This record gives sequence, structure tokens and C-alpha cells, in this order.
Amino acid sequence: MNRAVTSLLLVLIIQCGLVATVYWPNTTEDPSATQPMLPVERASISEILVGDEFDNETTLLKVGERWSLPELENLPADTDMVERLLDAITADRDSWPVADSVAARQRFRVASYHYRRRISLLQDKDLLATLYLGTSPGYRKIYARNEAQSAIYSIVFSAHDAPGNSGAWLDRKLLQIRAPLSITADTYSLRREGESWRSGLGNVPDERELQALLSTLRSLQIDGLASEDAQRDLASAEADLVLNISSLAGDVTLELFHQGGKYFIHSNEYPLFFKLGAYDYDRLLSIDFSLISGESGG
Repeated sequence: MNRAVTSLLLVLIIQCGLVATVYWPNTTEDPSATQPMLPVERASISEILVGDEFDNETTLLKVGERWSLPELENLPADTDMVERLLDAITADRDSWPVADSVAARQRFRVASYHYRRRISLLQDKDLLATLYLGTSPGYRKIYARNEAQSAIYSIVFSAHDAPGNSGAWLDRKLLQIRAPLSITADTYSLRREGESWRSGLGNVPDERELQALLSTLRSLQIDGLASEDAQRDLASAEADLVLNISSLAGDVTLELFHQGGKYFIHSNEYPLFFKLGAYDYDRLLSIDFSLISGESGG
């Protein structure tokens, strides 16, 4: 009886050894499969090159705490867009890859020759890393791979949020004026005195008309850059409205134009003309002189 029990125990020990041999984790796997996708300190990134599958490429350059667009006269880039990109590629540093084969690179479009986006990260012109963004495994997710690794990850991001043209990265809020101290147009002028406003005639402006003007300046958003043809035409065109505005940030001159059913705006702070929505154009052009000057309705 004891001999039979001993034999059964021996068989059990052998079976456990076989199971452990088959299922024990492989300690000799590719080291790149367990290291983070981007082993780079975020603060060290000072330049980003974004390329797309159509061979377009744009450059984002960090100047101080802001990002600019060298290809567009160093106009400010949308900081939120840049931060979303950096959040996506530096997040989940302890996540595990979903694949690592050469075939998967092709299938998920994260190969060096087949991708949707190529993101190159630099520090003072020295290349830190190049990432490839590919197809999407689900809503707001995308496959990503570091060129230096075989591991492929799934990150929370969309290729549409990393366009390959500079105009799409432009800060749409760059002309907003949040705290004006004085505003002068062709037909009226306003100045702030303490907590109240006075017109050039010394009157109190109509409150609704004043708030419409201030609100439009605070929320002003451009719709992108004017085309090259429009840039040339607008350079010699007469503005429909000129606003000279003083604020805590300095003095600004805004000029509004319309051509061919489209609306444009120019600021003396920047060399280029921008597209403007009809709504903002109409709000600024429709300010009533008699109301804003306090001559009626006060």
C-alpha cells in the first residue's frame, strides 16, 4: 500500500514538473517587449516633427513654455494639441505590448515604410526617438511603435489629432484680447476707468452693446490661414474695420476684411492674414455707434 502511494506521489511530482516547464514565464524574451514605449523624459523634448502617410511634414518648436510653427513665421501652435500628443505617447509607461512581430508592423501600419503618422522627437536638434502611429483598434485608440523597438502598443489617441500640415496646428485663440483698457474704431472710442467704461464723448456706453463687443474680443477665434492668393490680395486691400486696442498685454491693431464671400482678419502682431468666421465678423462690424457711444439707450 505504501509502495503504491509512493508511486502515485512520484507521478504527481513529475506531472507538476512538466506543467511548470511548459507554462513557466520565458525569462529570455525580447527586452524591448517589457520596457516603456518611450524611455525619454518629456521635459527633454524641444522639437517635434510630425509626418503623415502623404509625405507631408511639419515642425513644432518649443520656445520657453510655448510651442511655435517655424514654417509659418513662428506663429504660436495650439498648446493643448501638443500636450495631448505628448500625453498619449508618454502615458502608460508600464503597459504591455499587444504584438511584436514583423507581420504585425505591416498589419497595424507601424512599420518604417508603412504608417499613418511618424513622430520624431528631438532635443536641441539631436534625435531622441521616432514613433510610428498606425491603424485604430477601437474608438480613440491607435497602434504605436518606437522605431528602436519591436514591441507594438495600443495608446489612447487619434491620428487626426496629429496632422502633418502646419496650418492645422495653429492656435485658433491667438488673437483673443481678454482685458482691454481702451478700444478705438473709425466711428467710436472707449476707455476703461476703474471698473466702468466711458465713451470718447464722456458718456456711459449701452451695457448690452459694450458686453457684445468685449465678449467678441475675448472669444475671438480664427479659422486658419488665408490662402496664398488671398494673402497677396489682402495686403493691398482696404480694411472694412480697424480696431486699435490697448490692454495689459500691450497695443494691438486688428483689421477686418471680406472678399468673395469670405472673411479675414489681420493683427499687427503677426505677418499673415487669417480666416475669420462670419459670426465674429458680423458682431464686430454691427456695433451700433449711438449705443456704444452712450448717445441713446443709456
